[in-house]
Amino acid sequence: MTLDQLRIFVAVAERSHVTEAARALNLTQSATSSALAALETRHGVRLFDRVGRGIELTEAGRLFLPEARAVLARAAEAACALDDLTNLRRGHVALVASQTVANHWLPSHMRRFRERHPGVTLSLRIANTRQAGEAVAAGDVDLGFVEDELGDPRLRLTRVAHDRLILVASSDHGSTEAGLQRVSDLARATWIMREPGSGTRNILEDALRVGGIDPTTLSVELELPSNEAVRAAIEVGGVVGVLPLAVAQPGLASGALVEIGFPLPSRGFHAVEMKDRSLGRAASAFLHEVHDGDPGPSA
Repeated sequence: MTLDQLRIFVAVAERSHVTEAARALNLTQSATSSALAALETRHGVRLFDRVGRGIELTEAGRLFLPEARAVLARAAEAACALDDLTNLRRGHVALVASQTVANHWLPSHMRRFRERHPGVTLSLRIANTRQAGEAVAAGDVDLGFVEDELGDPRLRLTRVAHDRLILVASSDHGSTEAGLQRVSDLARATWIMREPGSGTRNILEDALRVGGIDPTTLSVELELPSNEAVRAAIEVGGVVGVLPLAVAQPGLASGALVEIGFPLPSRGFHAVEMKDRSLGRAASAFLHEVHDGDPGPSA
């Protein structure tokens, strides 16, 4: 049984005439008759009696008619649902993002997207870079956004923005007068770090190695799960750490923090998706939204 057969059956039943139904459906009379015959043969039932030059529903046909109408109505609803998804009148996008992206860059894009597509809902999980990549690979979310590269060959990363990291200390500890004048001085400092697996920490450790410092030999007082927590701990004094400029800016502006001149590379913000899994219409539209947005929270 096909939807076309059901449409033909309903059209003929409503008109009690094959020719008129065929004309309404833009079909030939023979095609209409053949579809009815195939439906009756397939299910071993007569749906119409041929009375003179007209036709009438049999008892089976009368009982089947509301069922056929219900199926066609449900199919029309399903088609409307697909149209809504295609035209972004409805849908959902599940996102995961690492700390800096989620707290300082992604929310404005989410707001703009919702203003353009109020029928599409968004949800956001916050995780570190490694965890975000794992969530995308597992299919738990549609899209991820991270600050660091990922080594998973199943994932495709697309740079969508950039950010700047800086080394900071409290204002009573971070000046050159306090003894942090050379790269080698950092090896003797006390550090506040993000947790292993975070993009911020990965970039810091790579930069320290380039500067000749083994990160495993550092004195790490605390490992904290967010950049805001790292900033608050550094402001207490006596320690150093690395923060995104967007996170450090309030402390720099108030004088609670000072920047230490240690070279750290700019880092990209990357969209993460599975290479062999196609994005839905809404997720693709959101990815297009972030590509069209601002380049990042800091230059």
